[in-house]
Amino acid sequence: MSGDPRRRGFLFGRPPTGPESARELQRLPDWQQSDPKWIKTAVRRAMALPAGGWHVIDAARAIGERPRQYRIDDRELVVWRGAERLLAAPNACPHLGASLADGRVRDGCLVCPWHGLVLGERGHAGWRVLPSYDDGVLLWVRLDGVEQPSAKPFLCARPARGIDAVVRMEAACEPEDVIANRLDPWHGAHFHPHSFGRLRVIERTADSIVVRVTYRATRRLGVEVDARFDCPDPRTIVMTIVDGEGAGSVVETHATPVAPGRSAIVEATVATSDRFGFRLARRAAGLVRRGMLRRAHRLWVEDAAYAERRYALRTGTV
Repeated sequence: MSGDPRRRGFLFGRPPTGPESARELQRLPDWQQSDPKWIKTAVRRAMALPAGGWHVIDAARAIGERPRQYRIDDRELVVWRGAERLLAAPNACPHLGASLADGRVRDGCLVCPWHGLVLGERGHAGWRVLPSYDDGVLLWVRLDGVEQPSAKPFLCARPARGIDAVVRMEAACEPEDVIANRLDPWHGAHFHPHSFGRLRVIERTADSIVVRVTYRATRRLGVEVDARFDCPDPRTIVMTIVDGEGAGSVVETHATPVAPGRSAIVEATVATSDRFGFRLARRAAGLVRRGMLRRAHRLWVEDAAYAERRYALRTGTV
């Protein structure tokens, strides 16, 4: 189904009541509204923001009993659950370079799989735990040496009692290509017709976009909300529902460089509602989370292809 869902389908939930201020812009077809010059300028403004050296690694709940290996900004890291918090450090044992991710965790410390060297927060022979931050949903690591460091990441506001779901996947692109994808909401109803019945930009500034979008619950049933997109740092773009059903819910899209020409896309959705039914949904959070993950993964399979195509065109590798 395409076109206006109010003509070909049904809306439910609390509708947005905010004004549509960009009426002149809305008269144009989507391909004209999606102005390459504006997107390029908006991306450049986002890239100029401070980041404090912080990079999202993964969902905090993705780190279980065993250590895990990640590559962040071309550095190989190991992440594990320490005695009191999640920890990140170089993945090479300072003794003979073994992969610590192949070891085990004992009493909150890493045990090297080759010779049993125990490594923890105190460090050893130049090997040190890196600054990390668990925000309750995502795990961040700070890599010093390039950006001016900050004490903690530049976090966005989240609902206090939401249901969160985090999807992570990698793509052959750079963070700016991921941010550019999100700064082009006009592609939504065309590129993702299974998820969006209608989408139009109702406000645009130099730093943000507000869209009125119909999310499909089924082929014929959708919910219409107003959502704002803005960037708190150069590797993050946040969509916040500002009016309508689920106001206050956020979708944070984080683009973490893995290696030259490769990025990890880590997207955290934190949903909330003031309806009584949401209290029931919280009791079945695991089931709801699985549905959220399926939808987010499907969208990012397509949007990763968009970002990869943009990267290939931008670098002349197409």
